[in-house]
Amino acid sequence: MSTSTQPVMHTPPVVSSEEWETARKELLVKEKANTRARDALAAERRKMPWMAVDKAYSFDGPRGKVSLLDLFEGRRQLIVYRAFFEPGVFGWPDHACRGCSLGADQVAHVAHLNARDTTLVFASRAPQPDIARLKQRMGWNNIPWVTITDSFDADFGVGEWHGTNVFYRDGDRVFRTYFLNNRGDEQLGGTWNYLDITPLGRQEIWEDSPQGYPQTTTYKWWNWHDSYVADAAPDEKWVQISTAGEEAFRKQRASEKR
Repeated sequence: MSTSTQPVMHTPPVVSSEEWETARKELLVKEKANTRARDALAAERRKMPWMAVDKAYSFDGPRGKVSLLDLFEGRRQLIVYRAFFEPGVFGWPDHACRGCSLGADQVAHVAHLNARDTTLVFASRAPQPDIARLKQRMGWNNIPWVTITDSFDADFGVGEWHGTNVFYRDGDRVFRTYFLNNRGDEQLGGTWNYLDITPLGRQEIWEDSPQGYPQTTTYKWWNWHDSYVADAAPDEKWVQISTAGEEAFRKQRASEKR
C-alpha cells in the first residue's frame, strides 16, 4: 500500500450565488481588457513589415514534388508549422514529438481557415509514407502535411526547434509576415488564434487593419465545415439569425450598464 499523501489544496472560499456573481463580474472587467489588448496586438501584427522570399523551396507532398508557392493552394495566406517527426525524434517511428502531437490534436477543421483565404500546412522531414501512416493512426487526416527536402527549416528558424511561419502570396511573389516559436504558440490550433497571426487577420469589419484590406461583416461568413462554397454570398437565413442574435446581445449589454 502506498504511503504517499497529496498536499493539502488551499482552495478559494465558498460563497453565496450573489457573491460569486459579483466576483465573476469583477474578473470580467479584466478579461475584457485582456481581450482588447490582444486585439490591439493583432492589429500591430498586421502592420508589421514583410520580408520577400526569393529563394525557391521544394517539398514532397502526397502527390509528388511541390513548391512553397504550391502550398498556398491558390489562397493568399499560408501558415506552416514545423512538426518534428523524423529519425532521431523521441517516439519515432510510431509517434511525432509529443509537443508537436499535442498541437496537432488541437487543430480545428481547416475548412474555416480556407474560407478566410488561408491554408495551414504541417512540415516534417519524415518521408511521405511515414507521414501518411502517422496521420491515419492519430486521426490527423484533416491536416495537410509535407516533407521538407532542403534548407527551408534552417532558413526559417525551425531547424532544431518547432515554430510557426506565416506567409502571404501576391501573385507569384511570396512574403514572410510573421514567426512564432516560443511561449504563446501553445494557444494555436483554434481558427481565431491562427487568423490572428496572419497579415489579413480575421477579415472582419471591427478589426483595425490597414486601408484596403478585405473585411466582411462579423458572423456572416461562418458556416458548417462541410458547407462552404467558394465566393458564395452569405446564406440569407443565417444572416437573419446572426443579426437577430447580435441585436439581442447588444440590448442585454445595454441593460446591464444601466
